[in-house]
This record gives sequence, C-alpha cells and structure tokens, in this order.
Amino acid sequence: MSDDSSRDSAAGRDPEIERTEEARSSAASLFDLRRIIGGLFTLYGVLVLGAGLFDGSNAKEKASGLDINIWTGLGMLLLGFGMLAWMALRPVDVRAVQDEMDESDGRSAGTAEG
Repeated sequence: MSDDSSRDSAAGRDPEIERTEEARSSAASLFDLRRIIGGLFTLYGVLVLGAGLFDGSNAKEKASGLDINIWTGLGMLLLGFGMLAWMALRPVDVRAVQDEMDESDGRSAGTAEG
C-alpha cells in the first residue's frame, strides 16, 4: 500500500484532485461572461439583421432612409463574434487565478499577524 502512495506522490498529484480541478476549470469556462455576452449578442444580431432584411419600406422611411436594423444587426454580430473569438483565443486558467488568490490570502494573513 505504501508503494501506491509513493507512486501517486512521485507521479505528481492525486487523480481525484486532478478530476476536481478539471471539473472546476470546465465550470469556469462554461460560465465565462464572454461566452454569455458573445452568445447573446450573436443571437440578437441575427434576429435584428433578419428583421432588417425582411422589413418593408416603412421602416427605412422612419429612419430617414437608413437601414438601421441591418447596421445594428451587423454591429451586434461583430461584437458577439469578437467576444466569442476572445474567449477562444484567451481561455480562463483557473489554476493561475487560484494561485493568485492563495498568494494574496497568504500575504494578507502574514501582514495581519505582524
């Protein structure tokens, strides 16, 4: 039995801890605000762009000859795709955030004692 524990410590970390950290990381990326904002702006951009494409001439006349729904929909799509691309290019690193939190807790506890 001591061989198993020495292998786990020699290999690095406990598999249960690694699974917990993977679950925490996937939960953090699932609830990343960039995903929520990007998804909503993309969805609403498609809806507004569709409304602009299928509007009658009355909507264009109300906006002084400007297809406001088309331009707003394109802007919303651009913002939504930008947020989703940002999320894909710079994913959340939960371990780095946790390490920073641990370091700041250690520093604040150390300064409180002294």
